[in-house]
Amino acid sequence: MKTVRLSLIGFGAVGQGVAQAILQKKEILKGQGIDLCVVGISDSKGSEINARGIDLKSALLRKKQKGTVAKSNDSAFDIIRNVEHEIVVEATPTNIKNGEPGLSNMSAAFNSGRHVVTSNKGPLALCFSQLKEAAEDNGVFFRYEATVGGAVPIFNLIHESLAGNRVIGIEGILNGTTNYILTRMEQERLPYELVLKEAQELGIAETDPTYDVEGIDSACKLVILANSVFGQAATYRDVEVTGITKITPEALELASKNNYVVKLICEAGNGTLTVAPRLVPKKHPLAVGGTLNVASILTDLAGRITISGKGAGSIETASSILSDILYIARNS
Repeated sequence: MKTVRLSLIGFGAVGQGVAQAILQKKEILKGQGIDLCVVGISDSKGSEINARGIDLKSALLRKKQKGTVAKSNDSAFDIIRNVEHEIVVEATPTNIKNGEPGLSNMSAAFNSGRHVVTSNKGPLALCFSQLKEAAEDNGVFFRYEATVGGAVPIFNLIHESLAGNRVIGIEGILNGTTNYILTRMEQERLPYELVLKEAQELGIAETDPTYDVEGIDSACKLVILANSVFGQAATYRDVEVTGITKITPEALELASKNNYVVKLICEAGNGTLTVAPRLVPKKHPLAVGGTLNVASILTDLAGRITISGKGAGSIETASSILSDILYIARNS
């Protein structure tokens, strides 16, 4: 049995989703010879540390009842630097202004010789090259499947299943909130403001939806894709971005009459990065509805490969994080 020790840095929806996924899959993984043992959890109010393994059911219950997992005042840095473990799962909130605290957490993990698995887009959208180099310099893995597309395995597909192919271009829908809004506006002929309010009430859109509806979230994900796949050194500021706030029901109705839908499409290729509303034929693979994400990858050998799935949700995102953890467990 191979015991792999983890820390969960950030215990919001995603961090709790990872804990739930580990609990759900623990016995199955033990049957495959892997025992995942969480030795440290940190949230904004404190931490829990147990070198023998934290009782995840108790930690989840305490978080629900008290709003924090904290049993001590130890910081995330204390866990990353001083608690013996192999993998840091960095799941703090995305911050595209300076990438913190995720950027410092990841740097500390690499400098401490620990692998990093993350769902945090901010540091990768700003400093991808530096983080990749830091991981390589310290001889550790840096995995980030959960940063783009939620449960959709875009990076695994490109780097592993399509290894040997040259990727020529990528286009897709990488934000479920905007896709939901545009789908509802088109189907019900409702104005943007009304559908946004509905999305907020359903928990699909944030109270402050700016990152989503202005295309910022999509742009961050596109940058991570471009840097990882094309070896670019792009940042969020290199993306030409247009959001969906000015789209009217009338424009969607006109498009529909001509057998098109309007989607917020991300495009990377030929050195250009764009996020903008586009007309998409109704029967095109990119014309997915609801909160779905989709990525269409054009390659030289395999041609075009298109995958779609849930782009958000704590368990869905945890699915990608768990995939990265197991990759490291099996290859380190």
